[in-house]
Amino acid sequence: MSEPARDHAGGCACGAVRYRASGDLRPVVACHCSQCRKAFTNYGAFTAVARGGLAIDNEAEVTWHESSPGVRRGFCRRCGSALFWDNSAAAQVSIAAGTLDQPSGLTQVRHIYVADKADFYELGDGLEQLSQGQSGNPWPGSARGGGGA
Repeated sequence: MSEPARDHAGGCACGAVRYRASGDLRPVVACHCSQCRKAFTNYGAFTAVARGGLAIDNEAEVTWHESSPGVRRGFCRRCGSALFWDNSAAAQVSIAAGTLDQPSGLTQVRHIYVADKADFYELGDGLEQLSQGQSGNPWPGSARGGGGA
């Protein structure tokens, strides 16, 4: 289920980039695709906010890398913190959940791209596991659509 609408803040490790997410945040989804595995050395954990609900302070400090056609990942250009995953076709922008100021009030609900996960760990938390990405409704408990991380 989605969290109550409220403002959330976060940022990178060095503080050069801060952001605000206004509105409902999607529950956290753990992505085990090869790109997240390489970017995070294990897997990425992402929430998401409606595209118009994300405001980035000092956006000049964000470096965007096009990781696939129409998909880009945002990193702090100073410390390298992975911050965002953005599919230009989606109505929302994904935010690396670990970059949110605590407490976030979020919960993790599923794992995606489990077929691509590294071989040195097992998933034993009992959450839903999808061998590939999310299709249909990645916002459990709501009518929102979209996909990805």
